[in-house]
Amino acid sequence: MNPTDLNELTAQWNVARLLHPAYSALAREFVIELEPCADLESGTETPPRESVEQAARWLREMDERIQIHQLRQFLQTSPLASAEVLGTMLTHLLQKPEKSPSDRDKIDFLLVQFFSQAAPSRLEDAQVTDEYVARLLAPVLGPVDSTKPAWLKPVEGVLENSRKVRSLDELLHSGVLEQGRRLKIQSGENYFLPVAMVTFTRLSFLMRRRFFHLMHDDLNVIFDGLRELETKGIQTIDCRRAQFSAEEPILRLRMICQSWKVMFQAEYSSGQPLRMLVDLRAAVDDALGRGTTPNSASPKPAFKVTSAAVASKKAPAAPAVKPPLAAGAAAAGPSGPSAKSSVPGVKPSVPKATSTTPKFNVPSDDPAEFEVSSGDWNPDSSGNQ
Repeated sequence: MNPTDLNELTAQWNVARLLHPAYSALAREFVIELEPCADLESGTETPPRESVEQAARWLREMDERIQIHQLRQFLQTSPLASAEVLGTMLTHLLQKPEKSPSDRDKIDFLLVQFFSQAAPSRLEDAQVTDEYVARLLAPVLGPVDSTKPAWLKPVEGVLENSRKVRSLDELLHSGVLEQGRRLKIQSGENYFLPVAMVTFTRLSFLMRRRFFHLMHDDLNVIFDGLRELETKGIQTIDCRRAQFSAEEPILRLRMICQSWKVMFQAEYSSGQPLRMLVDLRAAVDDALGRGTTPNSASPKPAFKVTSAAVASKKAPAAPAVKPPLAAGAAAAGPSGPSAKSSVPGVKPSVPKATSTTPKFNVPSDDPAEFEVSSGDWNPDSSGNQ
């Protein structure tokens, strides 16, 4: 075996060994059944070529089975989601010769997570320029040509539209989220141009920030409304539109909202009851006499609600919520520690587009960027979904 082949095998093995703990933990959490790779399990440092090839096949199989919503949840709750692991996972996916729509969604999310970890705390929106994003993503993308093609210019319009939105309900129904999603899909293979990935990372990061800012604003409006109702001697309100009772105690609503306020610190948490939050604000507004009649012709929300089921109506226990990772909190405010200037054992990947026109087909049932699954969420549960 010549030195070049040996170095290549060593690099592949190092990547597999670094990703193995995270992929294995993810498989356990989401019950992904796959025959383990014996040499990876044993931690062999210098395996034969056959073992390296077997490890590569194991990674490819895991890539096919891991769903984007599983990756989102795992990387925001697991201590294994270090900058090194994120960078290695990104480079691993970027180096695939053929990338699926699922690969694109994973890369899109990983880029924002990597950037969030690398960005300093209390980063101002105005500081999040394309040049700044490119600098922080350099460990995984390499040097990026800042010349932006014309087809990426609409990104600024999406961001401008998001700044005009004043409530979470307005954001979810305005179509702004779909606009950003559509631009990524329509970019086709050109999404993987480094300049495009930088642009879309900036878009996603700022959109996330706007999303969670509005979400916390809604919670604050609800708290203020509940206090106002109490000063008027009102103890219960009709919250059937928010999947609660016709005479829901204000005390209980305050406790639920307090648990939501903690839970919403983590991004993309599975089971976030966003529809319930929006409807609860509307119910409080109605009780105060400042509500509006729902418009049956409103556009379809930019999220999915897989179930409207909510369990018992007892007073909730104090919420036991896992503290959010710094990477997860970055979009809502403070972020985690700065990432290393390079990712050990990982060479920067600078993908090249083979076409100047988008030709990357994405199925219509592609997962929503802000997905809501309230079916397993219980407002009386003491745990976080």
